[in-house]
Amino acid sequence: MARVHKISRRVQNIRISATKLMPMLAARIGGCVSLGQGVPSFPTPPHIAEAVSRALRDEPGIGKYSLQPGMPVLREVIAGRLAEEKGFVVDPGTEVGVTVGAMEALLMTMLTVVDRGDEVIVPSPGYASHAEQVLMAEGVPVYVPLRPADWGLDVEAIRAAVTDRTRAVILCNPGNPTGTVYDEADVRALCALALEQDFVIISDETYDFMVYDAAGNPAPMPFSPASLPEMRDHVICINSFSKKYALTGWRVGYVAADKRWMDELLKVHDAAAICAPTVSQYAALAALTGPQDCVDAMRSALCLRRAQTCAALDGMADHFSYVIPRGAFYVMARYRFSHAASPEVARRILEEARVITIPGGSFGPEGEGHLRLSFGGEQEELAECFSRLGAWVRENA
Repeated sequence: MARVHKISRRVQNIRISATKLMPMLAARIGGCVSLGQGVPSFPTPPHIAEAVSRALRDEPGIGKYSLQPGMPVLREVIAGRLAEEKGFVVDPGTEVGVTVGAMEALLMTMLTVVDRGDEVIVPSPGYASHAEQVLMAEGVPVYVPLRPADWGLDVEAIRAAVTDRTRAVILCNPGNPTGTVYDEADVRALCALALEQDFVIISDETYDFMVYDAAGNPAPMPFSPASLPEMRDHVICINSFSKKYALTGWRVGYVAADKRWMDELLKVHDAAAICAPTVSQYAALAALTGPQDCVDAMRSALCLRRAQTCAALDGMADHFSYVIPRGAFYVMARYRFSHAASPEVARRILEEARVITIPGGSFGPEGEGHLRLSFGGEQEELAECFSRLGAWVRENA
């Protein structure tokens, strides 16, 4: 009799996120357009591709491992950016680690901070993989609702959720899936609570470059908890090159933290990946040191797509309500035409309208009754998405 091999509890307790599952389902259906996965439509900027091409010809070490925490010159540039943009002063030699995207940096952090049974507070709705990574670390995600009127941070609700098992609070700012940008006063209040209750803020700053003002134009980066010197031992800062520089497929990001944390984080990095791909680190270096007009162009395009998305939803006001996004390229749209659970609604829209959306319930309890819509796609595709979605709700609502 064949032996049945046991699957570990940590794997049985997690699942593939809906942001990945819905495009997989769409691929089987065919002919779909996407408001789903958060991948901007922009190609990798030419100057980055050209810099990597030169390095492939001229740098013999590009096909080999880099130093385990990353190329020294890249860590130096990252440290310079952190100091310039956030006032977060770190030693590039001991307090910056280059990772396989922000996702590896997040998982490294969870496995370093969280023991079995420890609690991590996850604002809800929140990025689905944050909670899955807490579960992978055998911790307990504790969902705390955001303010429903504006998806703002409810620090008093977080205070009420803190227990003697609380080890961390996840702060994703700007937010995925809500498109929120947390007010500086609320972030400062959360930092004060972290110091008072001795927990860590895991600061996911992947979308920090994409903030809108009231008129829908690009605005300054949100306030980072890493900018406060007193938070030195209580914050782990994580970022990515994926969205800002259209490097999603290159899989490169970084983590920055006090040396006490970094020494432990790099143990996980060594066991999981050894180092980030060296070729991708060259791409990241070219991104940071090259011209930044590509970022400005992407921001301007996303501003137009945001306006297009809001206008389309306003045209379906009988069927959807939403909070205007202040950052990232997502909007959480509450549907008014059905009491069905969000996975069922998203599946029907996929199968009947051939439009990919992401069920809001996958982002935590407060996401139920919503669909996350991404406006990262080209304007032509967005127009087709909303044309199909509008026709579908008129017929089925």
